[in-house]
Amino acid sequence: MQTNLPALKKNVLKYFKINALLAFVFLSALMTPQLTKAQTPPDTIKVQGATYQKVKEKPEYPKVVGYLSFIVPIVTHADGKFTPNFDHHIASIGFPVGVNVLYSAKFGFSYEFTPTIKSSGGTSKMSNLLFDPGTMFRFEHGFTIITRLAFETSGRYGFTPVFNKVYARSKDVNYFVALSLPNRFGNADPYSIGLNVQFGFTFN
Repeated sequence: MQTNLPALKKNVLKYFKINALLAFVFLSALMTPQLTKAQTPPDTIKVQGATYQKVKEKPEYPKVVGYLSFIVPIVTHADGKFTPNFDHHIASIGFPVGVNVLYSAKFGFSYEFTPTIKSSGGTSKMSNLLFDPGTMFRFEHGFTIITRLAFETSGRYGFTPVFNKVYARSKDVNYFVALSLPNRFGNADPYSIGLNVQFGFTFN
């Protein structure tokens, strides 16, 4: 055992050096693109060795964009009880479509219609149509807060705060996700508040 100890130490040292070298190469590969980006910012251009700032086109306002989406109620609280969607073989899904009128980079107005399809007992039907216009308060990084009024053909009415975030952009469309808290009154039913999640895209 003692005669093999030096050889074992030699092999361990050899493998340690190989692993250290591979780790160095791997980290260097990861750091190289970051260093390249740091040296040449994406909003600059080099011409004959000189670096120039790109001129960004300012969007023209007012600007009108349309969007398509679908919305899924998660849970509703009314009269002291929580009622989740998809409970007791009952499910609802809405399809909001609308137009956003953007007056500036920080403010706009949204007009939205949402038909809702309800499935229960092996059948499905359009159960409600919601009109919920609202003001848009736009922030950096694609985050928007929308304060909507709500008027439903079911007889309910109220308001809906919406927290919207653009998570991907392309030349033609922007993809967004939103959480909304519908507050409803009227039609001889108790006050209710719900939680919905919405996915969709706007046309640029």
